Amino acid sequence: MGGEKAFSFIFLLFLCFFLANLSGSSAHPPRHKLKQRIPCKQLVLYFHDVVYNGHNKANATASIVGAPQGADLVKLAGENHFGNVVVFDDPITLDNNFHSPPVGRAQGLYVYDKKDTFHSWLSFSFTLNTTMHQGTLIFMGADPILIKNRDITVVGGTGDFLMARGIATIATDSYEAEVYFRLKVDIKLYECW
Repeated sequence: MGGEKAFSFIFLLFLCFFLANLSGSSAHPPRHKLKQRIPCKQLVLYFHDVVYNGHNKANATASIVGAPQGADLVKLAGENHFGNVVVFDDPITLDNNFHSPPVGRAQGLYVYDKKDTFHSWLSFSFTLNTTMHQGTLIFMGADPILIKNRDITVVGGTGDFLMARGIATIATDSYEAEVYFRLKVDIKLYECW
Protein backbone atom coordinates (compact mmCIF):
# COMPACT_ATOMS: atom_id res chain seq x y z
CA MET A 1 0.00 0.00 0.00
CA GLY A 2 2.83 2.39 0.80
CA GLY A 3 4.32 1.92 -2.69
CA GLU A 4 1.02 2.81 -4.35
CA LYS A 5 0.72 6.02 -2.26
CA ALA A 6 4.30 6.99 -3.13
CA PHE A 7 3.65 6.33 -6.80
CA SER A 8 0.41 8.36 -6.68
CA PHE A 9 2.21 11.22 -4.93
CA ILE A 10 5.05 11.21 -7.49
CA PHE A 11 2.55 11.04 -10.35
CA LEU A 12 0.56 13.99 -8.94
CA LEU A 13 3.76 15.96 -8.38
CA PHE A 14 4.85 15.27 -11.96
CA LEU A 15 1.39 16.21 -13.29
CA CYS A 16 1.42 19.50 -11.34
CA PHE A 17 4.93 20.30 -12.57
CA PHE A 18 3.92 19.49 -16.17
CA LEU A 19 0.76 21.63 -16.03
CA ALA A 20 2.61 24.54 -14.40
CA ASN A 21 5.22 24.50 -17.17
CA LEU A 22 2.58 24.13 -19.83
CA SER A 23 0.60 27.16 -18.71
CA GLY A 24 3.43 29.28 -17.34
CA SER A 25 5.89 29.21 -20.20
CA SER A 26 6.11 28.15 -23.77
CA ALA A 27 8.79 26.70 -25.98
CA HIS A 28 7.89 29.38 -28.52
CA PRO A 29 8.09 33.02 -27.43
CA PRO A 30 5.22 35.31 -28.41
CA ARG A 31 5.39 36.39 -32.03
CA HIS A 32 6.12 40.02 -31.23
CA LYS A 33 9.26 39.02 -29.31
CA LEU A 34 10.84 37.02 -32.13
CA LYS A 35 13.91 38.61 -33.67
CA GLN A 36 14.09 39.12 -37.40
CA ARG A 37 16.14 36.19 -38.66
CA ILE A 38 18.72 36.59 -41.37
CA PRO A 39 18.81 33.86 -44.03
CA CYS A 40 21.93 31.70 -44.22
CA LYS A 41 21.48 31.37 -48.01
CA GLN A 42 19.33 33.21 -50.55
CA LEU A 43 18.61 32.47 -54.24
CA VAL A 44 16.32 33.96 -56.87
CA LEU A 45 15.36 31.60 -59.68
CA TYR A 46 12.68 31.36 -62.36
CA PHE A 47 10.83 28.38 -63.68
CA HIS A 48 8.85 28.19 -66.89
CA ASP A 49 5.73 26.03 -67.20
CA VAL A 50 4.29 25.22 -70.63
CA VAL A 51 1.07 23.18 -70.30
CA TYR A 52 0.36 20.69 -73.09
CA ASN A 53 -2.74 21.85 -75.00
CA GLY A 54 -2.87 19.29 -77.81
CA HIS A 55 -0.85 21.45 -80.22
CA ASN A 56 2.45 22.21 -78.43
CA LYS A 57 3.97 18.79 -77.86
CA ALA A 58 7.51 19.96 -78.74
CA ASN A 59 7.53 22.77 -76.16
CA ALA A 60 5.28 21.37 -73.43
CA THR A 61 6.85 20.86 -69.99
CA ALA A 62 3.62 20.11 -68.10
CA SER A 63 0.66 17.84 -68.61
CA ILE A 64 -2.80 17.58 -67.10
CA VAL A 65 -2.96 14.09 -65.58
CA GLY A 66 -6.20 14.41 -63.63
CA ALA A 67 -9.45 16.17 -64.42
CA PRO A 68 -13.00 16.29 -63.05
CA GLN A 69 -15.43 13.84 -64.58
CA GLY A 70 -16.36 14.89 -68.09
CA ALA A 71 -13.30 17.14 -68.56
CA ASP A 72 -10.48 16.34 -70.94
CA LEU A 73 -6.72 16.24 -70.37
CA VAL A 74 -5.68 18.93 -72.84
CA LYS A 75 -7.72 21.85 -71.51
CA LEU A 76 -7.96 23.00 -67.90
CA ALA A 77 -11.45 22.47 -66.51
CA GLY A 78 -14.00 25.12 -65.62
CA GLU A 79 -13.58 28.69 -64.49
CA ASN A 80 -11.10 28.02 -61.65
CA HIS A 81 -9.79 24.64 -62.89
CA PHE A 82 -11.05 22.92 -59.74
CA GLY A 83 -10.05 19.26 -59.74
CA ASN A 84 -7.23 19.47 -62.29
CA VAL A 85 -3.92 17.83 -61.42
CA VAL A 86 -0.88 18.91 -63.43
CA VAL A 87 2.54 17.23 -63.43
CA PHE A 88 5.51 19.26 -64.61
CA ASP A 89 9.19 19.04 -65.53
CA ASP A 90 10.11 22.71 -66.11
CA PRO A 91 13.42 24.42 -66.88
CA ILE A 92 14.86 26.68 -64.16
CA THR A 93 16.76 29.81 -65.22
CA LEU A 94 18.68 32.55 -63.42
CA ASP A 95 16.70 35.26 -65.24
CA ASN A 96 13.21 35.54 -66.64
CA ASN A 97 14.17 34.64 -70.23
CA PHE A 98 12.63 31.33 -71.32
CA HIS A 99 15.57 30.81 -73.73
CA SER A 100 18.30 31.33 -71.10
CA PRO A 101 20.42 28.25 -70.40
CA PRO A 102 18.70 26.16 -67.73
CA VAL A 103 20.50 25.70 -64.40
CA GLY A 104 18.23 22.87 -63.33
CA ARG A 105 14.73 21.41 -63.41
CA ALA A 106 11.58 22.10 -61.40
CA GLN A 107 9.68 18.82 -61.09
CA GLY A 108 6.47 18.03 -59.27
CA LEU A 109 2.76 18.70 -59.36
CA TYR A 110 0.08 21.24 -58.65
CA VAL A 111 -3.55 20.59 -57.85
CA TYR A 112 -6.29 23.18 -58.34
CA ASP A 113 -8.10 22.74 -55.03
CA LYS A 114 -10.74 25.50 -54.67
CA LYS A 115 -14.01 25.84 -56.50
CA ASP A 116 -14.57 29.55 -55.95
CA THR A 117 -11.16 31.07 -56.79
CA PHE A 118 -7.82 30.31 -58.45
CA HIS A 119 -5.94 28.36 -55.82
CA SER A 120 -3.60 25.42 -55.99
CA TRP A 121 -1.54 23.18 -53.78
CA LEU A 122 2.09 22.69 -54.82
CA SER A 123 4.58 19.91 -54.19
CA PHE A 124 7.80 20.07 -56.19
CA SER A 125 11.58 19.98 -56.19
CA PHE A 126 14.29 22.09 -57.74
CA THR A 127 17.18 19.95 -58.96
CA LEU A 128 20.18 22.19 -59.59
CA ASN A 129 23.34 21.04 -61.33
CA THR A 130 25.66 23.99 -61.93
CA THR A 131 29.09 25.09 -60.83
CA MET A 132 27.38 27.35 -58.26
CA HIS A 133 24.92 24.83 -56.75
CA GLN A 134 24.48 21.06 -56.83
CA GLY A 135 21.56 19.37 -55.11
CA THR A 136 17.83 19.55 -54.62
CA LEU A 137 15.41 21.76 -52.71
CA ILE A 138 11.95 20.44 -51.83
CA PHE A 139 8.93 22.80 -51.68
CA MET A 140 5.38 22.27 -50.47
CA GLY A 141 2.39 24.47 -49.73
CA ALA A 142 -0.75 26.31 -50.70
CA ASP A 143 -0.62 28.76 -53.60
CA PRO A 144 -3.33 31.46 -53.57
CA ILE A 145 -2.59 32.33 -57.20
CA LEU A 146 -4.32 35.72 -57.29
CA ILE A 147 -2.08 37.14 -54.53
CA LYS A 148 1.02 38.83 -55.98
CA ASN A 149 3.60 37.38 -53.55
CA ARG A 150 2.88 34.17 -51.68
CA ASP A 151 5.02 32.01 -49.44
CA ILE A 152 5.52 28.26 -49.56
CA THR A 153 7.69 26.16 -47.33
CA VAL A 154 11.12 24.76 -48.11
CA VAL A 155 10.87 21.37 -46.39
CA GLY A 156 14.26 19.85 -47.16
CA GLY A 157 17.06 19.34 -49.58
CA THR A 158 20.11 17.37 -50.63
CA GLY A 159 23.66 18.13 -51.76
CA ASP A 160 24.50 21.82 -51.22
CA PHE A 161 21.07 22.18 -49.61
CA LEU A 162 21.26 19.21 -47.24
CA MET A 163 18.34 19.31 -44.78
CA ALA A 164 17.60 22.95 -45.70
CA ARG A 165 14.59 24.72 -44.20
CA GLY A 166 13.14 28.05 -45.20
CA ILE A 167 10.58 30.02 -47.13
CA ALA A 168 10.20 30.55 -50.86
CA THR A 169 8.26 33.62 -51.95
CA ILE A 170 6.73 32.94 -55.34
CA ALA A 171 5.27 35.47 -57.74
CA THR A 172 3.71 34.98 -61.15
CA ASP A 173 6.18 36.87 -63.32
CA SER A 174 4.40 36.30 -66.63
CA TYR A 175 1.63 34.21 -68.19
CA GLU A 176 0.02 33.60 -71.56
CA ALA A 177 -3.57 32.37 -71.50
CA GLU A 178 -3.67 28.94 -69.88
CA VAL A 179 -0.63 27.55 -71.66
CA TYR A 180 2.45 29.32 -70.25
CA PHE A 181 3.41 30.86 -66.94
CA ARG A 182 6.69 31.85 -65.35
CA LEU A 183 7.21 31.97 -61.60
CA LYS A 184 9.86 34.01 -59.86
CA VAL A 185 11.01 32.11 -56.76
CA ASP A 186 12.85 34.05 -54.04
CA ILE A 187 14.28 31.38 -51.73
CA LYS A 188 15.44 32.22 -48.22
CA LEU A 189 17.01 29.35 -46.27
CA TYR A 190 17.20 29.64 -42.48
CA GLU A 191 18.74 26.23 -41.77
CA CYS A 192 21.85 25.48 -43.77
CA TRP A 193 24.26 22.63 -43.05
